[in-house]
Amino acid sequence: MTEASKARLEAGASALDIVEYAVAEMESSGLYVAGRGSAPNTAGYVELDASIMNGATREAGAVAAIVGVVNPIRVARRVMQATPHVMLAGHGALAFARKQGFEEVSDPGAYYVLPVGVYENEVHEQKHGTVGAVALDLSGGLAAATSTGGTFGKLEGRVGDSPMIGAGTWADDDIAISCTGTGEHIIRAGGAISVAHKVRAGATPEAAIDEMLAEVRRLGGDGGVIAVTPDGNIVMTYNSEGMKRASVSSDTPVSVATFEVGSH
Repeated sequence: MTEASKARLEAGASALDIVEYAVAEMESSGLYVAGRGSAPNTAGYVELDASIMNGATREAGAVAAIVGVVNPIRVARRVMQATPHVMLAGHGALAFARKQGFEEVSDPGAYYVLPVGVYENEVHEQKHGTVGAVALDLSGGLAAATSTGGTFGKLEGRVGDSPMIGAGTWADDDIAISCTGTGEHIIRAGGAISVAHKVRAGATPEAAIDEMLAEVRRLGGDGGVIAVTPDGNIVMTYNSEGMKRASVSSDTPVSVATFEVGSH
C-alpha cells in the first residue's frame, strides 16, 4: 500500500486522494483498529469514526459513531464534498452514507475481526488503535486522514479525537498531521492543531509534536503523531511502547517500523 501510494503520487494523484486511498485500504484489511478490525462497544455493536482534511483549501469532512459502513473515510470525504457540514454523526451519518450509495457491512458477525496483536480477552479493556495517513503531492499540496474503531470496551456513543478536525486530524499550508493514542488525552492536550500553531509560530515539527505528546503524557495518556511538511520532512513520533508506521518519499525507500527509532 505504501509503494502503491508513492506510485500514485508520482503519477500526479493529489495528496487528498492518496490519504483517502491509504486509510481505506487499512480500514478494509482488518489488520488495525479501524474499519474491519474494530471491536464492539459495550452495547455490542461497532461504531466508527473518521476524518479527512485538504491543507490547500482547509476543506474537511468527518463522520462519528457511524455504524455498518465498510469505509468510513470515504463517507467522511463525501461529507466534505457534498454537504455544507464538516461532521455528521450517528444515525444521520449512516442515512447520508446510504443515500450516497456507500458499501455497507451485511453481516457484522462475520465481517469484523480482531486486528493483529489483539486477543479475545482484551476486547473489553480500554485498548486503542487508529490508522492515519499524511501526504505531500507534486503540486505541494498537503492532506491528512484518520480512522478508528475507537477504544475497546468504549461506551455506546463515545467519540475520541480521530473524527475531530483540529484534534486527531489537521492539514494546512505548513503541515499535515494525523494522531493516534488515547483520544480523550489528545483532545485535552490540544491535539493536532496545537502542533500546527507551534509550527506556524516557528517551532520545528519535531519540537512541536514532542511538546504536545509530553502534555498527553502529563495528563495520563500516550499517543503518536505522523506528519509531513511542504519540504518533504516526515515525522513519526510516539511516547507509547510502539507505533506501527511506514513512510516513503521521492528521495527515500519504503521504511516500516514498530518499535525502532522515534520512540520516547
